[in-house]
Amino acid sequence: MNEIASKLGEIGLPEPVAALAKREWDAIVVGGGHNGLTAAAYLARAGRSVLVLERRERLGGACTLERPFSDQGFIVSPCAYVVGLLDDLVIDELELERRGLRYWMADPNLWVPFDDGTAFGQWLDHSRTQANLEQLGVSASDIEGYWAYEELFDEVRRRLRKGQRDTWVGDAPTRAEIEELLGSDQTMIDLVFEASIAEVLDDHLSDERLKTALFGQGIIGTWGGPRDPGTASIKLMHFQGDMDGQGPVWGYVQGGMGMVSFAIADAAREAGATLACGVAVSEIVPGAGVTLEDGTSIRAATVISNADPKRTLEMLAGADVDAGFRDRLESWKVRSPVVKFNAALERLPTWTAAPDEDWPARATIDLTGTIDEAQRAFEAAERGEPAVGFGEIYIQTGYDPSPAPEGKHLLSVFGQYAPYELAQGSWDSRRDEVARQFMGLIDRFAPGFEDCLVEYEVLGPPDIESRIGLTGGNIFQGEVTPDQMWEGRLAARTPLPGLYMCGAATHPAGSVIALNGRNAAAAVLADAGVALATP
Repeated sequence: MNEIASKLGEIGLPEPVAALAKREWDAIVVGGGHNGLTAAAYLARAGRSVLVLERRERLGGACTLERPFSDQGFIVSPCAYVVGLLDDLVIDELELERRGLRYWMADPNLWVPFDDGTAFGQWLDHSRTQANLEQLGVSASDIEGYWAYEELFDEVRRRLRKGQRDTWVGDAPTRAEIEELLGSDQTMIDLVFEASIAEVLDDHLSDERLKTALFGQGIIGTWGGPRDPGTASIKLMHFQGDMDGQGPVWGYVQGGMGMVSFAIADAAREAGATLACGVAVSEIVPGAGVTLEDGTSIRAATVISNADPKRTLEMLAGADVDAGFRDRLESWKVRSPVVKFNAALERLPTWTAAPDEDWPARATIDLTGTIDEAQRAFEAAERGEPAVGFGEIYIQTGYDPSPAPEGKHLLSVFGQYAPYELAQGSWDSRRDEVARQFMGLIDRFAPGFEDCLVEYEVLGPPDIESRIGLTGGNIFQGEVTPDQMWEGRLAARTPLPGLYMCGAATHPAGSVIALNGRNAAAAVLADAGVALATP
């Protein structure tokens, strides 16, 4: 374990702020999340003097580790839970495995129990998935439709990431370029830009159980229901990874997701970047540097903002911002339906669909009702009512006991739907009610769940905003519907000379990818006439 990881990212200041301010830096990175750290690592490797300023006491942003419970033996990743889109390019170039990155692929990669005590399992071994479909009594035509459904998404992934170019590396492709890469196939084009996840499922399947099991991948983090246009592209975004060459699968990081950020931070510091925590930037002065909340100015010709677009714009209050760029940032959509439930457990839950089995703890587990129930839950959230009808569960200790006291467990739920603004009451007054919704959802499939609980926390969108610094509580720094993806996503370059962006709001997408930071570093270096340094 590297030193930064051993401190869970709480590295403090390398020297007094006054001393940092005496130097003139080539680049300042505002925000020490995983993308900002990635940009810093690549710039430092190119010989640039780089200073990373993080307002919080720890590095990692939404991909970090905290001790939120009274028993400090529980170490929790508060927002980012599993790894699947972290790009092999960054893993290899920054030597993250040498720096302690280890992970297990979740198996089954998706497990969905039903109310009748049966369940669908999407195993890494396709023959096991096939056997599960047959055991469920799924018709031959629906089994064929299931595999065709998965192959459709995988074919789009291959064409966009493994074909003529990797469209996630560098500048975003235009819609015309994407359509050309897809061979002008209208079904694939609709998948990227238009279709709802419900429509794509209806095109392939008639079995309602399979539709119930699969629609959730199209609504993750999305202000929309499964019948809303564009939700198929949400599934596609989450299907663009190739972890360890195993394709679009998801896994658990040893120690928790913060270890990804801490490994990247180690690469940045080893390359010569200076990392500072507890330093809040109040103003970005393009071409000149930044001003801190205490009034201190730190000089740099280049500033890379890892903050979300809204916060970046706030920090540009004194700058002459191009009207078009200002309008784009002001209109950037950051609505979030996501509420998190993190829990310390005395023991693992017992699932009705897997009695006396411990392997569900090594899966990713979706708990939900039907597509129509989820659509109604979203409509309730639109009216300002929390309606937790979908939960994706991760049990870190199923593979990795290290973040919990001996014999204890950690469970996290990525839940929907709950709005930022409630029609009645406040998040503080209704937090317990939302917690009961989570407990009820889990108890529906694992009776007696509440008896497992030692302690828990509920993080609504305002809590994620205040704790992590993500406007609206949006974990992707902005919605990832088609209008805000590809050329609709923000670019690393901005119209302001000397200002770049590298956060999850930039191309290619939200989630823990790290290519956003790499793309930003490449843009900074290219504009200086320097190529990105690679092994």
